[in-house]
Amino acid sequence: MSTVTVSPLRQRMIEDMNARKLCAGTQRGHIHSCKRFARFLKQSPDTATAEDIRRFQLHLSETGASICNRNRIMTGLRFLFRVTLRRLDLAAEIYHLREPQKIPLVMSQDETRRLLAVASSLKVRVLLSLGYGCGLRAGEVVRLKVKHIDSAQRIIRVEQSKSRKDRNVMLSPDTLDLLRQWWKTRPPSYDSTTPVAERWLFPGRKPGKPVTTRQLNRLFHEAADAAGIRKGVTLHALRHSFATHLLERGTDIRVIQALLGRATYCPRTTG
Repeated sequence: MSTVTVSPLRQRMIEDMNARKLCAGTQRGHIHSCKRFARFLKQSPDTATAEDIRRFQLHLSETGASICNRNRIMTGLRFLFRVTLRRLDLAAEIYHLREPQKIPLVMSQDETRRLLAVASSLKVRVLLSLGYGCGLRAGEVVRLKVKHIDSAQRIIRVEQSKSRKDRNVMLSPDTLDLLRQWWKTRPPSYDSTTPVAERWLFPGRKPGKPVTTRQLNRLFHEAADAAGIRKGVTLHALRHSFATHLLERGTDIRVIQALLGRATYCPRTTG
């Protein structure tokens, strides 16, 4: 049985991230960025110089790392130098690149109907319907619990999502009916000892865990292929399509912003 040893520097960084309540995904990303920098240096990041940071950023550019990936890596390093090591001089050497603004791909209403119609199972159809019919992000869909569904008011309460915000989203009668159908067929053996309100709507393969966003992404692409959708849409396109189709029906942009949990939103130009 092996024991994983955590270095004092990594432990301190983890404590700093926990103190600032960074989510688990952000913490994993920051740690991964620092490990990549350490591999490049072949020594601990706390020995780095300004020249090392310059060479590393040049290395990322020369090895073809995307702008998004480069910015993500350097954000993790900036946290290390600015917060954990208190090396503001080194943090100042880190720069970010402006990402090109692209118009997101949106599916037509006919394409979304075909996508939902060819879903391989009731579970998949409900998952995709929540993404499109409620404008939920993938992470928001998979983290839904029974307590988040208010069937009386026909709303879904999304708790502590992006930017740690809560919001309510509309739940159509058709989607609510699908949820009820799924709940009747959902295997109870996953979490029979868990209070009903705390049960995941879509339990995953690991006990006590929901289905992962990676699994949901795979299911989406399988459905898109089966529906004959050839353009390069992603799972997030369901959310863009939700907003775009509401806008096309004349829904006030401020209402759409509230449903999506964004301060500002234009489905034709942003994510």
